[in-house]
Amino acid sequence: MNNFYEFQLTELNGQPFDSARVQGKVVLIVNVASQCGFTKQYAGLEKLFRSYPERLMILGFPCNQFGAQESGSAEQIREFCTLNYEVSFPIMAKCEVNGPDAHPLYQWLKQQKTGLLGTEAIKWNFTKFLLDQRGNVIARYAPQTSPEELVFDIEQLLV
Repeated sequence: MNNFYEFQLTELNGQPFDSARVQGKVVLIVNVASQCGFTKQYAGLEKLFRSYPERLMILGFPCNQFGAQESGSAEQIREFCTLNYEVSFPIMAKCEVNGPDAHPLYQWLKQQKTGLLGTEAIKWNFTKFLLDQRGNVIARYAPQTSPEELVFDIEQLLV
């Protein structure tokens, strides 16, 4: 695959995700988990999403590969996100981000932007990838990078 829009994505409810929803928007992709020290970033992600409703799309990808911090079912994940953080951005089906069973999107993202010292592997939950309106990967951010720290980079793409 050569472009973000070519990937088949599935929402948490099992329905296909319509890529037309992100066409022409800046996209932030985040592997998320409900029981992680970074879980509170859901609040910042939701605030970003609501700040740029027509121009930014955030996609959360639950992953249980780091400390079994997302062991719940799809319904439990949905309930947690809704009740605790009022998440309104799309949450995709739980997936793997590393290893031989990594989601094809994550295989592609990691090739487009490597991490520290050129490593491809996702190190932990809440690693973030920022894509421009054409689906090109612009930046990769460590889990410790808060959503608030992304505002400048996002706004640079929105001009």
